[in-house]
Amino acid sequence: MKQIRIHNILEKTRKKKEKANDSKNGVEGESPAVMKEQENLRKKVTDLIKKQKLPAVRKIVKAKDDSKPWNADARAKVGSRLIELLLQTAYIQPPCDQLADSPSEPRPAFVHAFRTVSYENKKGAKKYGVIQCDPLVLKGLEKTARHMVIPYMPMLVPPLRWRGYDKGAHLFLPSYVMRIHGAKQQREAVKRAPRKQLQAVFEALDTLGNTRWRVNKRVLSVVDRIWSNGGCLADLVDHSDVPLPEKPETEDEALLKKWKWKLRGVKKDNRERHAQRCDIELKLAVARKMKDEEGFYYPHNIDFRGRAYPMHPYLNHLGSDLCRGILEFAEGRPLGKSGLRWLKIHIANLFAGGVDKLSYEGRIAFTENHLDDIFDCTDKPLDGKRWWLHAEDPFQFLAVCINLTEALRSSSPETYISHIPVHQDGSCNGLQHYAALGRDKLGAAAVNLVAGEKPADVYSGIAARVLDIMRRDAQKDPDVFPDALRAKELINQVDRKLVKQTVMTSVYGVTYIGARDQIKRRLKERGITEESDIFGCSCYAAKVTLTALGEMFEAARSIMNWLGDCAKIIASENEPVRWTTPLGLPVVQPYRKLGTRSIKTSLQVLILQKETDKLLESFEKSFPTLSFPPLPDRGDFELREVLESPYFFN
Repeated sequence: MKQIRIHNILEKTRKKKEKANDSKNGVEGESPAVMKEQENLRKKVTDLIKKQKLPAVRKIVKAKDDSKPWNADARAKVGSRLIELLLQTAYIQPPCDQLADSPSEPRPAFVHAFRTVSYENKKGAKKYGVIQCDPLVLKGLEKTARHMVIPYMPMLVPPLRWRGYDKGAHLFLPSYVMRIHGAKQQREAVKRAPRKQLQAVFEALDTLGNTRWRVNKRVLSVVDRIWSNGGCLADLVDHSDVPLPEKPETEDEALLKKWKWKLRGVKKDNRERHAQRCDIELKLAVARKMKDEEGFYYPHNIDFRGRAYPMHPYLNHLGSDLCRGILEFAEGRPLGKSGLRWLKIHIANLFAGGVDKLSYEGRIAFTENHLDDIFDCTDKPLDGKRWWLHAEDPFQFLAVCINLTEALRSSSPETYISHIPVHQDGSCNGLQHYAALGRDKLGAAAVNLVAGEKPADVYSGIAARVLDIMRRDAQKDPDVFPDALRAKELINQVDRKLVKQTVMTSVYGVTYIGARDQIKRRLKERGITEESDIFGCSCYAAKVTLTALGEMFEAARSIMNWLGDCAKIIASENEPVRWTTPLGLPVVQPYRKLGTRSIKTSLQVLILQKETDKLLESFEKSFPTLSFPPLPDRGDFELREVLESPYFFN
């Protein structure tokens, strides 16, 4: 877009120069003084481009460019027409069939079609347009994803400091301090906030953005070897698709229905594999591009709640184990006694499998008892015992194995320069907040707000409660209590992993439907594939898990209900729920009804969603006339105890 604007400025000045030449030949034009100014401007812009002084060019363009951005209608119509031209001109030549009489005809690479989708528990269906890729194109995308132009790449120079809503981060790419996803009221709230009020937020983002990273070449070389040999190791997706099940030669409706469910499941798995392969290619493309750089930076911005994220979407330190294993700090530090200790703890944390729930001393002992395995992982990662593949986060684990090995083999381990990040995370941080808000002693102990000999594991606690409920239900008469059969089937499936995602998201308002789908995915991973069985079991397990949560975290549930009641009262006055965080960030809940409007394009009629004016524009009204429900009862937990907890971050 910047290049287009620069081009427009140069074109305007060129046309005015031509008009000036016409006026010399008797054609009316602008005054010589104006023409001279335009010619000087053109020369200045051209010279600055040649000297690569792009900030100066940008300043001139911003002052002189009077073009306006296209509205949504224009963008939709132009975009649809461009897609239409692609459909008409893009063809693919299938491979030659040696048995065929003549070469196969070229066929369209992309096809525009319509699909009809019906939804569970809803009447009617929706029809929508799709662009379908030829299978050969899809296969080609996997191999060429690395060549895609990726915007918002990591920066080789420190990002610009944040100074306002759209001032900071990238030098030329549009950068916004908050990801508002079209919520106008949220955008206006941040724009109106005085710069001084947001200074702490800006400084935090600048600190994150100025952290220098680099690629861990040794780990990247291992990843490349695995990926070039077909993947399917260390959680890397297999290069091959799952073979489609053959249709049974029968007219038995039950068998055919079973085959259809299985076929649908395999096709879904293959689509997911394709997406994962493309994702890995993009991550590795960035890693290969950056691997020879001494260091690079990730500009950060925030979501509407104030959580910070890197603006680059693929290879970053908040990404998957693959991303975290490939990245390390560009600026190393001597380990020291404390750093060496934490490196050993970090190895145990990454291995997981229950080891991460031991005391710190227990984790250090685990690492020291496996030094031979750690050395073998370092020396022969793919040709030795490959112990690192048993870790829950294998690539991060391998990176730390290499680092610890080099430190221990050096003449002075404590002065060894390490570049490894040691990640820290709260123990189910959402429930920690609720336990502190409600001064809940029981909840505080479950999420490590109080000191203990070893860390408490809230997920194992919930899993144990779920198991108790299911054992009780399994004893009931199936004729009276149909879920008794599901309880018997699930007793051997209950563990912390089954309930973990539901517990984590419960504090963010996960619904019964959401919990059911989360547990359904876990059961499917364990080989329960019968659709009727898995659906019924996931419904029952979700219900029991939410019940166990409510019993163990009664204070958290009462606070959540109170906040929900307050939100209903505020919404009844046609106002958004809003607050200001301790750092001064104004937050406006973005949840509001969306309206739709139709745009007729050359391809099809598009239905665009648009935020409605259901909520009022004012941000300064308070609610003096509203009566809110009384605050929930608080416990007697003393917040100062949190400072004494060694496992708050675990």
